Amino acid sequence: MNDDNFFSIERLVEFGLGMGIAQQMVNSMNQAMKNVHIPGPMNGLAAMPGEVNSLPVSYFVVLDGKQAGPFSAEELSRLIVQGRIHKMTYVWRAGMAGWAHCQDVPEVLKLVALCPPPLPPEVQA
Repeated sequence: MNDDNFFSIERLVEFGLGMGIAQQMVNSMNQAMKNVHIPGPMNGLAAMPGEVNSLPVSYFVVLDGKQAGPFSAEELSRLIVQGRIHKMTYVWRAGMAGWAHCQDVPEVLKLVALCPPPLPPEVQA
């Protein structure tokens, strides 16, 4: 038997052992990464967008030149469907540095995308 052949038993055993060791290294690195504490927004305990300390998010908007709210996401969707909120309406929620247009707040923009468009004129009659 030729030991220089990749398909020899010795080479296959070496390859298998190398793969086993590599898999163990990957598993131990994954476990170590799970135990790493990352400060800031990447922390697993930090609130995700759309929730503040696991409580429902409340939004404030500017309607008719005045601050209105707090509104839930469902109420915001209803206002969007009614046409009272559009992409240039100012919105704010806890965690934001300041007021921003709806088009610049991803979770509000998502609500706009999920709302049905206005009915066609022939259906409204």
